[in-house]
Formats: sequence, C-alpha cells, structure tokens
Amino acid sequence: MTMESMINGYTELVGLMASPIRHSHSPAMQNEAFRRAGINCVQLAFDVDDTNLKEAVQAIRVLGLRGSNVSMPNKTLVGQYLDKLSHEAQLIGSVNTIVNDNGLLTGYCTDGIGFMSSLKNEGIDIKGKKITVVGAGGAATAIQIQAALDGVAEISIFNVKDQFFDAGKETVRKIQEHTACKAAIYDLADQDALRHEIADSCLLANATGLGMKPYEGITWLPDISYLRPDLIVTDTVYVPTMTKFLEMAREVGCRYLNGHGMMLFQGAASFQLWTGKKMDIEHMKQWLKRLEF
Repeated sequence: MTMESMINGYTELVGLMASPIRHSHSPAMQNEAFRRAGINCVQLAFDVDDTNLKEAVQAIRVLGLRGSNVSMPNKTLVGQYLDKLSHEAQLIGSVNTIVNDNGLLTGYCTDGIGFMSSLKNEGIDIKGKKITVVGAGGAATAIQIQAALDGVAEISIFNVKDQFFDAGKETVRKIQEHTACKAAIYDLADQDALRHEIADSCLLANATGLGMKPYEGITWLPDISYLRPDLIVTDTVYVPTMTKFLEMAREVGCRYLNGHGMMLFQGAASFQLWTGKKMDIEHMKQWLKRLEF
C-alpha cells in the first residue's frame, strides 16, 4: 500500500515542529512506519520556532492533530503550552513528543528512552553500573536522566565551562534527589579526572555535537590511551556514521555504536505513544540502511 492510497478523509496527521526543519529524516521514517503498520496517518514537517510556537501548539487542538514531534529550538520551550508533562519530561526539562488525547496535550521526552532502548536492542545492559557521559545539553541531559531512572548506579558528567555547565549541575541535583543513582559533574579540561572516571566506567558516551557538521573530524578525547578494549563507546552523532571519536574506539577494539540506534528508538517510542502499537524495528533498520545520510 502506497502513502498516496492511504490518504483519505480519515487520515490522521502528526506534526514535526522545528526550525530549520527540511533536513529532518523523521517524516520519512515515521511515514514508512505508518505504512508498514497499515495505520492511516502521516507526519508532516512545519517550520516553527519560538516566535510562533504557542500558536502552533494551539493548532494541534484546533485541527485535531494526533500529536507532534518537537525539535530545536522548541524542546525546552513547548512545555509551558501543554496541559501535562510526563515524569521524565519534567526532570529533563525538554519535550520532543506531544500526544493529543481529545484536546488534552501531554508532553514526553523519548530521547533518553531511545538511547537506553538502542543499548538493550544490542544486548547491552548498563543497569547497576557506572557510565561516563560527555555533554550537558539537551541530548546529554535526556540520556543522563533516563539512565538514572532506568537503574544506572553512577553517572560521571563532563562538560566544558560554558553556558551548559550550570545545566549539568542542575541535572546532577535532579538525579541525586529523584533517583537512586549517584552523579557528579566535572570540567572537561580536567584530563586527569576524565581518565580516572572513564577507567571504572562500563560505557563512555559522546553527547556533544563534536563529530557532526561543521565539526567533522573533531573530538574532545585527547588520545586513545583513555580507552580500553572492554569499554563500550557510543556517539549520539549519526551523520557521519563514523566520527573521529568512534574511529578511535575502533582502533582500540572497543565495541561502538553511532547515533542511528538512538534516532530509531526515540522515533519508535513516539510512534507507540501516538498509535498504541510497536514500530516494526527490524523492518525499519533495513529501511534506514537505504537512506543516504
């Protein structure tokens, strides 16, 4: 069944609100998932920023959209216009998925769920263990909060002393107050601390933008001596698929994952929130391989 044959008077709509927006792979992925599941729904992208976000959220109610994805620069702003926030969205302070239940709009954050689900799908269990995450922005915060909620024992956060460092401190506070996880934040410039914290972590995650355009070929990792073969290394970057960070991990013999899995599984979580059905993950893995990233 083609997408064209599915669209009729009963077709439901979900949005994607961000700016810029035309580069996003989300509509292609969600529409393939809807087609595969035989669900009469489509996702369309709308260029929305903080100047028209309030009106765009109201349009979800007025037009009866099933919901919407939300991306930059709206993820930390949209919550004020919604009726409810999920527990993880409250703690993370970010929303990437809106669900419309007869005019009641609830905000969720599936980014961290996507990260944890991508690990589980690869047979990686970090519950009860220690991890190190570099970054304190939106994706990093989602990973850190969700990992703590899901039972990770300890998280070491590293970030440069920029505007996000205070956000990282706030993330540590929330983790300490609302979960059983131990957390601490360090200056990324402290290379001794970085080496020490990585040494007894089971996983090292890059949750910064280094490695993606326009920072291709750049990483914060000083050299490969910080890594060891039994360390799991992950990157939230998926374009390019092999970053400098992951190249270093491959050289050492680490098991490594790029951001494709996180992208897929955060989308799958959104799909299930809108439809009540699970995305066909194996089919979508094969379909995503055909996309040119």
